Amino acid sequence: MNSRHRKTLEAIFATPTSASIRFADIEALVIALGGEVREGNGSRVSLRLRDGIKNAHRPHPGKDAKKYQIEEIRHWLAALGETP
Repeated sequence: MNSRHRKTLEAIFATPTSASIRFADIEALVIALGGEVREGNGSRVSLRLRDGIKNAHRPHPGKDAKKYQIEEIRHWLAALGETP
């Protein structure tokens, strides 16, 4: 995991929840942690890390993840033991 991925992880766990994290950076973080991103129909993606699967929609028309998405991903990563 490089410094960019570490900054993304820290931003996900920061409070108050940020609304300026690019969804592409979250996908890159999952890949850096050894997971994978599978494409679904339309804007759907499946984030897979170890035994955990998090289904999400890529935000559009913007690039930044919504606050509720970041909070869901924070809980998902914490449940998998990935914390900054």
